[in-house]
Amino acid sequence: MKKIILSAVFVTAALSLLTAQAPFPSAAEIKQFMGSKTCVVLEDDPFSAWNPNIREAVNSFWTVTPFEFISIVEFNKRRTDPSYSFIVLTQTHFERDKTGGLFNFINLIQGKRVANLSDNPEICAVPLSFAGEEDITYGYKLGAILAFMQKHARLISENPSVTGRRYLKYYNINAPEVVKKTILAKAEDMAPELATEAAIKSIYPYPFRLVEEEDIVKAIKEKAPATLILHKVGPTDDRTGSFCFKILIGTDDSEMYYFGQHRINNNNPNAFLEEDLKRLARYR
Repeated sequence: MKKIILSAVFVTAALSLLTAQAPFPSAAEIKQFMGSKTCVVLEDDPFSAWNPNIREAVNSFWTVTPFEFISIVEFNKRRTDPSYSFIVLTQTHFERDKTGGLFNFINLIQGKRVANLSDNPEICAVPLSFAGEEDITYGYKLGAILAFMQKHARLISENPSVTGRRYLKYYNINAPEVVKKTILAKAEDMAPELATEAAIKSIYPYPFRLVEEEDIVKAIKEKAPATLILHKVGPTDDRTGSFCFKILIGTDDSEMYYFGQHRINNNNPNAFLEEDLKRLARYR
């Protein structure tokens, strides 16, 4: 599968492109986005799971701008045209991650007359999976992630100040509302000591269900009320020094309620941690 590869650096709890650094959009560029046609970039590989997954997600959830599906070749032709914006899958390496791992990101960028892709304004970027994993690890959640991204685009069109290096961490302002909702998560995304609902309940005495993938798909499709899904992204193994991302997204309102990250080590595995639950429970 061919992906556009970018270099990046991890700063505090946010994502920013370095080498060369992708700029965040100005108020004028955000306005351009709202008037643009969004081009959804498909992979060259006809067997890529990304293509059917992103087609379904865009057709079901994308309403903020008109859209069309294009090839990588066409993307390279249009990238400098401000009348277009783009949804594109990239592979990103964090310079502080000495393990050399690559992460798949879904990026929403604005067209601009610049020489390098890394100079195109970035409306939003969300981690999807560790590179090398099968696309099915995130495909079933793609609709919820895409719905959040367009909501973020609408937010910054109304309030351009909500950009910059900490824009995902910004959504932790919603964390106090988590205890009022039901969290759905797969057991495999939880730390070993949180493998059962009883263990979770002893730390976090609020609605939390360990479910199968089909339950999450149903919640997203039916926009289950007062429900959050856990999106956990990390390497395929517990490699020390790499990163683990943890995101909670609402299925009925497409809002992000929690963004966390940690470096993986012996005490902090590649999973949603007891520390995350305690952090959320304190808002009761």
